[in-house]
Amino acid sequence: MNLITSGHAAALWTGLHLFLLLTLSLLVVRQRQRHKVAFGDDGIPELAQAIRAFGNATEYVPAGLIAIGVLAMVEAPPLAVHLAGLVLFSGRVMHAIGLSQSGGASFPRAIGVTLTWISYVFAGVALLFFAIA
Repeated sequence: MNLITSGHAAALWTGLHLFLLLTLSLLVVRQRQRHKVAFGDDGIPELAQAIRAFGNATEYVPAGLIAIGVLAMVEAPPLAVHLAGLVLFSGRVMHAIGLSQSGGASFPRAIGVTLTWISYVFAGVALLFFAIA
């Protein structure tokens, strides 16, 4: 009997991604309070980087979580859900670290984008497989 289901795996990765988004949001709030900026970035690089780290995550995470949720709905093996979730989460964390350290190109950002795209490709292929299998 399999004790860990695809739904449990999806719940884990959804929860972790929600806490990642909350953390990135809190980093924006902290920068806003520190620099006393209520709207925009006021030309402050640290604030702009925090805003983009959060914004970029909000651009990529929802589609990834939808894919993870649908994988669970079609009863993909929990390992497939965990793999998609782990690679997406790792990519988003790496990207956020890279963007928080520098507004320009960086190794962590490049790894983060690559892992995110790998997760998207893996989940997309898995979803198509389960759609036609």
